[in-house]
Amino acid sequence: MKEAVFQFLSIGDWTEFWWVALGLTAQLSFSARFIVQWIASERAGHSYVPVAFWWISIVGGLLLLSYAIYRKDVVFILGQSMGVIVYVRNLMLIYRTKPSSMSEKT
Repeated sequence: MKEAVFQFLSIGDWTEFWWVALGLTAQLSFSARFIVQWIASERAGHSYVPVAFWWISIVGGLLLLSYAIYRKDVVFILGQSMGVIVYVRNLMLIYRTKPSSMSEKT
């Protein structure tokens, strides 16, 4: 059984297995952000990006970045690191503008 799994995943040992497991978990969490956005948009009745989308993007992006660094894949590393910067910046903008928009409502 172990040999079949290792062959299917193109790995040779348990260390590689756990890194692949982390990579798959990272990809699942990163992809989950679209499900969250879809549900939020359906509830809102229009296209809507909730704050949870950005938090999930950061978690998934950092996990994928860790995996990319382990794999020493420069294309993957650059793509994920730049993405994480954008996700963090979006959260900074959201939280910076939230107090002012709340005071406008009162």
